[in-house]
Amino acid sequence: MPQPPKRLTPSRGPLDLFGSEVRRYRQMTGLSLAQLADQIPFAASTIGDIERGESGCDRVFAEECDRVLDTRDALAHLHDGLFDGRSAAFPEFFAGWPDYETQAETLRAYQPLVVDGLLQTPGYAEVLLYGDEQAVQGRMDRQVVLTRNEPSPPRLIYLLPERVLRSRVGTAEVMYEQLHRLADAVSPRLSVQVIPDGAPHPGNSGAFVLATLPGDSRIAYTSSEPRGRILDGRSDLERLHERFADIATYALPAELSAVLIREIADELWKP
Repeated sequence: MPQPPKRLTPSRGPLDLFGSEVRRYRQMTGLSLAQLADQIPFAASTIGDIERGESGCDRVFAEECDRVLDTRDALAHLHDGLFDGRSAAFPEFFAGWPDYETQAETLRAYQPLVVDGLLQTPGYAEVLLYGDEQAVQGRMDRQVVLTRNEPSPPRLIYLLPERVLRSRVGTAEVMYEQLHRLADAVSPRLSVQVIPDGAPHPGNSGAFVLATLPGDSRIAYTSSEPRGRILDGRSDLERLHERFADIATYALPAELSAVLIREIADELWKP
């Protein structure tokens, strides 16, 4: 006996809302998942994941559904309003985080393996994202938050181990450009601080970012395998804030970090 479809809660977030509308229009036309899949270039399993809010989609999916389900462009319009193109650029588990970045007054980031996405060059991001143009563009679009005029950009405090500067991603040219991008980024509102090699510190449990939002509310994103998570539990946030403070005690000041970054760029990666 087939299982009943998952009950959706549109108020949970944009993926659930969009998925519930796809299901509603599909059911109004009397089509099954398989029947809809026969008429658009997406598998029934993919449509099901989208309807359940378990996967994002690009605008083409919305356009194809509008065509077959005769929605008068309702799904494409909803997609534009909810995602602004981001669902094609970000995995489902990360899709909600850029909204918090844009709201944040302060961001505290620790990345032990690679340069943080908000500070990556296109060339560096392209290597990490295996040449996925939409994903690279999505990452570059996120960086606008650091240079906007209104509202003021968030204060970013970024900690990274020195080994990130010495770990090759792509060509020497990519690394040279990336390291100078990091050093040049240091400003009164953007602090890049390097933890020197050999300094013992409690930052070996994975990457995380803490966002302080208006009203002093807080939220965090942690990277892990196979997917990251957005955390809002009080105990989780307090633990991560303590860890960040502990790691920061081992980091060089921003000005000395910028000097070290340029030295490593010229020593190891200058073409």
